[in-house]
Amino acid sequence: MLDIAFILENKDIVRQAIENKNKDPVDFDRLEALYNQRTELVRRIGSINQERKAAADARDAERGGALKQQLADAEETLRSVTKDLTDMIALIPNVPSPDTPIGKDESGNAVLRRWGEKPSFNFQPKAHWDIGKERDFIDNERAAKVAGARFTFLKNDAVRLQFALIQWVFDVVTDERVLNEIITHNNLTVPSVPFVPVVPPMMITPKMFFGMARLEPREDKYFISEDDLFLTGSAEHALGAMHADEMFEENELPKRYIGYSTAFRREAGSYGRDTKGILRLHQFDKLEFESFTVGEKSKEEQDFLVAVQEYLMQQLGLPYQVVIVCTGDMGLPDVRQIDIETWMPGQDLYRETHSADLIGEYQSRRLGIKVKRNSGEKEFAHMNDATVFALGRILIALLENGQQEDGTIAVPEVLWSYMGGKREI
Repeated sequence: MLDIAFILENKDIVRQAIENKNKDPVDFDRLEALYNQRTELVRRIGSINQERKAAADARDAERGGALKQQLADAEETLRSVTKDLTDMIALIPNVPSPDTPIGKDESGNAVLRRWGEKPSFNFQPKAHWDIGKERDFIDNERAAKVAGARFTFLKNDAVRLQFALIQWVFDVVTDERVLNEIITHNNLTVPSVPFVPVVPPMMITPKMFFGMARLEPREDKYFISEDDLFLTGSAEHALGAMHADEMFEENELPKRYIGYSTAFRREAGSYGRDTKGILRLHQFDKLEFESFTVGEKSKEEQDFLVAVQEYLMQQLGLPYQVVIVCTGDMGLPDVRQIDIETWMPGQDLYRETHSADLIGEYQSRRLGIKVKRNSGEKEFAHMNDATVFALGRILIALLENGQQEDGTIAVPEVLWSYMGGKREI
């Protein structure tokens, strides 16, 4: 969330961010009144505690008893006011970066660059759902019998291809030499600190989900009421929260993680959309980056994460375009959002496969994640997250771009050794 002092000192900037992100207006007068009331209550509680000490020193039991009740009343009021204030602040979106386009929806997104030639075929290219059925890679019908719509059985060499991708990615992002090459090629100055591989929990408490500013909309989440736990919708939800209430030393940063996890989403707002194949499922596997930095390094860290995404895509030979997301299409906590859309020849369009989200201190302020500077000053860490691969969507891209006339699928060269030498499936 935003700092309340920043909000009150920059109402016009915050009001514009709310409007540009299509969020509900905020009653700034009530917000300020709650803040002032909270400040006064904190002062009042401090004063009562001083009076209680004086009463105790004077052995005035009657006065001490009265002050004890006053303290309890003031603390109860403080809890209520703090909750109301926090609830209001939590609805206020982060302020977009100056280079973020202003737009109402995805039509306002802007293409920054394109890479790769779209493949040409001497036959009519097929969509992945047809390829998957013909090659017995994807079985949605039997999955529907077992679990309902928007689930699948991934089978045969498609499974091997998914795990080949996972192992290859881990080898790339833990290799400091490769990261140095990416940094040099993109004229970046970030350090080549490797990513730490993590298999995180697939469940998260409401408090931590709220801290990550990803709890809403709740209707898109799976909730286990008996345990008061949500199933995560991405590995970064747990990765970002793992350092809650902790403090980094400045020389520990950047701290980079790559998490592999199964993700769960109700897809509540997508009724009737993308019902074929494996593009939009309730359960899918993801590789995700999470990074912690100091504030002045966070934008270049995002650029680095995008550079790694592009390196992986180029190594796979998949044509794509890089898109900067407009205000009306970006997330509540995002300062700047960069997406990658991959060409899907069987569908004759680009599809979103990656996001890279610069969050700033929006999440760390909720989670209490700080950094102690070398100077001794303490401040909130800045956070970035980014898709490495939403594995189902990359399988779609590999199936559709790699399809051959005889029905086989060409395997990218970088994956041959991970596929036991197989060059096609």
